[in-house]
Amino acid sequence: MSVLAALLAGPSTGTASAAEPERLVIDLATNTGAFHGGASGSLYGVYGDGVPSRNLIEGMKLRTVSTKAQDGPQHPGADALEMLPPFVDSGGKDVYIYMTDIYRGFPYQWPGDNGPARLADFKEKIKKQVAQVKTIGDYKGHVVYVPFNEPEGNMFGTGTWSYNKVSWLDDPQYFFAAWKEVYHLIKSLDPGARIAGPNTSLLFDQNKGFLQYAKDNNVVPDVMTWHELSSPAAVRTSVAKYRVWEKEIGIGPLPINVNEYGHNYHLSVPGQVIQWVSAIEESKIDADLAYWNIDGNLNDSAVEANKGNGQWWLFNAYGHMSGHTVQVTAPHPNVQYTLQGVATLDKDKKQSRALFGGKSGDADVVFRNVDTGLFGKTVHVTVQEIPWTGQVGGSAQPLRLADQKVDVGADGTVTLPMRGMNDMSAYQVILSPGGGGGVPASPSVSWRKSYEAENAAYTGSGYSKNGPEGTPSDVGKFATSGTYNVGGLRTGSDGVLAFDVDVPKDGTYDLSVFANSYNLYDLVKEQGPTNVFLRVDGKNPQELRLPLGYKWVVWGHTDTTVRLTAGKHRITLAAQDSDLGVTKGDAIIDKIDLSLRDSLVTQPAIYEAEYAALTRTQPSYTRSGVSGPGTVTLANGASTTFWIHSATDGESTISVDHLGGGGATLALNGEKLDLPTIGGAQKGTHEVKLFLSGGINKITLTGTSDGLILDRLRVAPSRGALTPNTYQAENGSLSGAAKTTDDYTFANGGKAVTSIGDGKSNALTLDVTATKTGRHALTIRYSNAEQAPATHYNPDPVARHADLSVNGEAARRILFPTTFHFNNFWQLTVPVTLKEGTNRLTFTAEELPDFNGDTYNQYDQRSPYAPVIDQVAVTPLAAG
Repeated sequence: MSVLAALLAGPSTGTASAAEPERLVIDLATNTGAFHGGASGSLYGVYGDGVPSRNLIEGMKLRTVSTKAQDGPQHPGADALEMLPPFVDSGGKDVYIYMTDIYRGFPYQWPGDNGPARLADFKEKIKKQVAQVKTIGDYKGHVVYVPFNEPEGNMFGTGTWSYNKVSWLDDPQYFFAAWKEVYHLIKSLDPGARIAGPNTSLLFDQNKGFLQYAKDNNVVPDVMTWHELSSPAAVRTSVAKYRVWEKEIGIGPLPINVNEYGHNYHLSVPGQVIQWVSAIEESKIDADLAYWNIDGNLNDSAVEANKGNGQWWLFNAYGHMSGHTVQVTAPHPNVQYTLQGVATLDKDKKQSRALFGGKSGDADVVFRNVDTGLFGKTVHVTVQEIPWTGQVGGSAQPLRLADQKVDVGADGTVTLPMRGMNDMSAYQVILSPGGGGGVPASPSVSWRKSYEAENAAYTGSGYSKNGPEGTPSDVGKFATSGTYNVGGLRTGSDGVLAFDVDVPKDGTYDLSVFANSYNLYDLVKEQGPTNVFLRVDGKNPQELRLPLGYKWVVWGHTDTTVRLTAGKHRITLAAQDSDLGVTKGDAIIDKIDLSLRDSLVTQPAIYEAEYAALTRTQPSYTRSGVSGPGTVTLANGASTTFWIHSATDGESTISVDHLGGGGATLALNGEKLDLPTIGGAQKGTHEVKLFLSGGINKITLTGTSDGLILDRLRVAPSRGALTPNTYQAENGSLSGAAKTTDDYTFANGGKAVTSIGDGKSNALTLDVTATKTGRHALTIRYSNAEQAPATHYNPDPVARHADLSVNGEAARRILFPTTFHFNNFWQLTVPVTLKEGTNRLTFTAEELPDFNGDTYNQYDQRSPYAPVIDQVAVTPLAAG
């Protein structure tokens, strides 16, 4: 269990000895440059509008995306000009178009009998790509062209598909000439175009020769790009080496985008990714997470369409940094798999934020040169943990470990003794002035403990201990808690996996089973989610459906609750249960997590206004009797934006705690709601009932008059005010080939509707009822397991779409990400406007043509079908 040791009986000062914990030292007096935010980038992370949701893109502060050429056959989705508008509209900066991904395969299969013929074909395709970009209006300013990708292993390498089987690393003349031709071609077609390159797989020494040639021939790229599939240490080293080259050659400094970074072992793991983030931020460059798996999930940050895992919350915290970075001295500087971090100081906000991780056990985090003129003699310290929740496992907001006031030492230091850290977690510390009357919040978590499957007892047939999985010496494999996992619970097995646990008190405990079933494995194909059976001390059986993944060792978690008395118990997961049945499928188990579900957990989640994203306002720390260190005043037009987690699609009560002074409007996920003005003249709490989508929700309060003094939001699930009306799809009207099926046992009632699409005549129509006119949440329970033929290691699931028409109006296209199996159902919520009384919803689908409308994808990468639809529910968006 990760804890903060007695935060903080008082400041500790002095020099650490060898027997003392390691120290991460943050020097607030050493300014290392404006905060950049460049580590929040993605290669192939955005499939299209809605996959992932705009909330996930904006809340992650996604800055750059590298993606395929429009209509390229490399992978399904991620077409540059289709993902560009939702990305830019969600705050994104630049889209780097991999122009080579207009070809199939890797190495790229460009046609032609010889090198010049192949280059001529490529140039024709470049002309078409630039012409298409020029049609998109102001979005064009966000495009960066990447003419070549890893040319040393592709077009100008030694393989079958190369220009002439001569590596440019040995003889660069052919690549250099092609770069010059293509550069001038793009600039002639679009004089304002930005071009990036050479986009090598690492920063070769030969890249210096490329720069010299580019300068001599007036073809210097606008952005320097290369990949770092190496380590964070290599990022710092490579950037420093490159900057020396620039000075020697006399160019730049150019913007840099390291547009692939990280490995499977790192991605999804906050404690690993923060080490990359610290190196990238320190180097003041942009960088994109590598694409090893499926596109459209922000490189293993997004779960389903709208949920974030631990890695997403890490980037959300990183995106909240502001001001300038400060010097961070790690106990082992620039050494991966050790404690590393990044920190900022925003003097206008009077806040310092630090993100760190990568070490298990104990360490002291030391803030030096804490300016008492800025913070006062006492600081308010909030400490949060961002745990690993798996690649496909959703996460709630960061855990609040401590929230306290601490005196600044006479030498200007504040030392935080972090104890029992987990190297898979990242941690955030926020320092604010503490001299006001703000009241610290209680921790959001109490007792918790993990139990590794490889340490559990197993009886029966089929046992396997699998691993080690990903390790620092084998980064191509996936991260796994404890590096091992256990198999055996599968069709035909009588296996029982028994965890012996010891809990501190009587109560209800949250239980998470970290598990995986590979969706294309034969035993899993039959049913989809693998079912297993849970008992406590041989009693109270429960059937659990374990998560599916796109490969083995891709972890998610299935959550439930158990009642336990203080002391020892045996929790079993079994493949057979005398009361409930037998397992179908094949699962591997990583661990179980137990946590006490006490008042700390069940209290409403707290979101402090002074920690939120602020526009045209700054925090104040002078008022007494408020939550946390301060408040935010919302004058007319000023706003504060909160990123709110909801475990499920459904009603929550949002309590807006304020000190009066004015009013504000409330917007949910970018939509201003028809609600009474929030606030008033006097201090109080304004409660509103909102329908929150499962996962991440954006709530923005904007001042309308005078200056509402906002303290915080409190959020808790509730029932009764926003009642859904639910409709089974099979009870709707079907036309054409659309039909009811009973093939999917996990559909509600065992029935769902399939074969919607492949033309507008194959449709599902549902008549639904609204009690009043206005905006409603339409929650669609669906499944989608379509997968296109892949050319290499990336699985290529297809996001199906539905064209939804409400009351005969123009249809809206909705993308549905893969659920990994047609018998695995998820929910997707979209807002719709309904009139009072009966409304007609019509679902159709047809294959989307290529950008110019004259061709279609020939590799089954654009589905003509809607997902399987199980049911829809209609709920008012708000009541207040």
